[in-house]
Amino acid sequence: MNFIFISPNFPHTYWNFCDRLQKNGVNVLGIGDTPYEETPWQLRQSVTEYYVVNSLENYDEVFRAVAFFSFKYGKIDWIESNNEYWLRQDARLRDDFNIKTGYGYEELSRLQSKFYMKELYKKAGVPSARCAKFSSREEALAFIGEVSYPVIVKPEVGMGASKTYKIKDENQLDAFFAEKDENPYIIEEFIDGEIYSYDAVINSKSEPLFESMTSWPKVLDVVNECLDFSYYIAGEVEEQLKDYGRKTVKAFGVKSRFVHLEFFRLNAYKKGLGKKGDFVALEANLRVAGGYTPDIMNYAHSTDVYRIWADMITTDRRLLQKAEEEYYGVYVARRDRYTYVHSEKEIEERYEKSIITKERAPEVLSDDMGNLFYIAKLKEKKDVEEFVSFVLEKGEER
Repeated sequence: MNFIFISPNFPHTYWNFCDRLQKNGVNVLGIGDTPYEETPWQLRQSVTEYYVVNSLENYDEVFRAVAFFSFKYGKIDWIESNNEYWLRQDARLRDDFNIKTGYGYEELSRLQSKFYMKELYKKAGVPSARCAKFSSREEALAFIGEVSYPVIVKPEVGMGASKTYKIKDENQLDAFFAEKDENPYIIEEFIDGEIYSYDAVINSKSEPLFESMTSWPKVLDVVNECLDFSYYIAGEVEEQLKDYGRKTVKAFGVKSRFVHLEFFRLNAYKKGLGKKGDFVALEANLRVAGGYTPDIMNYAHSTDVYRIWADMITTDRRLLQKAEEEYYGVYVARRDRYTYVHSEKEIEERYEKSIITKERAPEVLSDDMGNLFYIAKLKEKKDVEEFVSFVLEKGEER
């Protein structure tokens, strides 16, 4: 089996996907824009060959890299990046090289439409917020007349909280239209809720081989207000989230991939959607959760999600048994602009047995994920709350 992994060096832990594939007998071929000698040594040991392009943004360069691998190694069986930013390019390459083991460009484009997602949630019987396409102020006001302020405005296709706005009144609506670009946007009723995700490795029959639940902060608020960033992964998945996640996978026709499905958990009763504590669909991401999340899943579930994913690719089954010990995996990040009550030494002495990783986040991710972060493994929810509170207790702003 020939597997091309696009950008296997970013995030830097993604070499694990290549390593597990190689251990399963796969011929792994990497394409990236980082010089070979600057990639992690683990990645260099996990690929048969690594092709350097000047820019992964240049489709012609990446196309030539795939063509070279195809000529040298024969038919390419898989192309994947597991990265939201490159999903459409992955799909376009599959079309051009007649690779059927993942989404083609047209199908992926349709599934990434936040408006089309609503139809699929309805088909699945999973509640989701009302939304509408709009291009004019009058169309936006007509929708607001149905749902009232505040509303959320965001690109119909987009990543994270980029160009996403919470609009509370007509003045903010006017400000949005004054800066609006030509891309299509949707407008959505505001949901008062916390954000959770259903993360899963799905086989070719749309069945989960691995399932996980993550509690997230509201990234829109984190970025806009420069808030501290923390999230945790629980060892157990709540039943309603599991049910809605599986139904969504079926409705979206997800096969043979990692998924990251986002949901609100209602803070109060919402007519037509559910009672306090119920889950409501937000959006579907057809890739693994970003950053260091796969590693944190491993800590929470005492498992190896990279291996589960690789086993799905090569056998369509889960070969790794579920562990009995489950924990909470937590990510907590500080920002350089703030001062904090407790020193790094204090944190590391107090939580010496719990902290697994201490690093600085890549600059490109720092707006979302903070600057200096800790990853820890803890046994109880109260331990998570205490750890986060201790790390993030503030001094005066710099």
